[in-house]
Amino acid sequence: MTGMGMTLTPADFSRVLGNPTLIAGGVACQYGIMPLAAAAIAAASGLPPAAALGVILVGCSPGGTASNLVAMISRADVALSVCLTAASTLLAAAFTPAAVKLLSARHLSAEVAVDGAVLCAATCKVILGPVLLGMIVNKFAPGAAMVAGRFTPFASALLVGLICGGVVAQNASALTVGGLGLVALGAVTLLHCIGFSMGYILPRRIGKCSRRTSRTISIETGMQNSALAVVLAQSLPGISPIAALPGALSATVHSCVGSLLAIFWRKQDQRNGKSEE
Repeated sequence: MTGMGMTLTPADFSRVLGNPTLIAGGVACQYGIMPLAAAAIAAASGLPPAAALGVILVGCSPGGTASNLVAMISRADVALSVCLTAASTLLAAAFTPAAVKLLSARHLSAEVAVDGAVLCAATCKVILGPVLLGMIVNKFAPGAAMVAGRFTPFASALLVGLICGGVVAQNASALTVGGLGLVALGAVTLLHCIGFSMGYILPRRIGKCSRRTSRTISIETGMQNSALAVVLAQSLPGISPIAALPGALSATVHSCVGSLLAIFWRKQDQRNGKSEE
């Protein structure tokens, strides 16, 4: 989050405000498609309540910063991708706790009680603090931010890998019980596939957006901040560690699906001899 903050300037937010319809549409896909799909999958999957909560946490998380790299590979609108990631990330401080509280109470059993205040505090700590710190560094020490920016993508990927790998290792013994691992993997894979597909179809067919813009919104919708879902799951008192498992699996799933989709679109552009606008 701090790394992303160091890439942002006040001008980025001016750009967001300068095209409110496009930004609102992208964020609406992010926070409309994914939470509702996650709640439906969690209710229908037969997962234990804690693991089902983990699926909802993934669905209610903001867009992940890896989406910006995938947008670049797929020749989508990278600037729009960055702005949508920033917008969904800032809104997550309020939206994520409220949506998780609402959807978990509606779709999960009483075994899982989500403390909204704890979740809100954890979300603010993980998102607003680091992003603000990164923006302050970029504002007052742009040279240091530029140097750090060369290493933050690798450091972020390494950190997410360590967090998610630790969660999978922690739940290794439970993965084979009742096919929990396969069911959880199937649930998050279905969730991300719905996000990528509907994130393209709705802007393209209903919003009449260009292919390039629709690709960007698809990537932003399908790729979640899975590390945030893991951290939030671990921050909730009295919740089984299994709640963090869907987030850990999600980090790998959305990266693989997003990368394959980016390669497909890029190859499609090469066959057509031009970038799809």
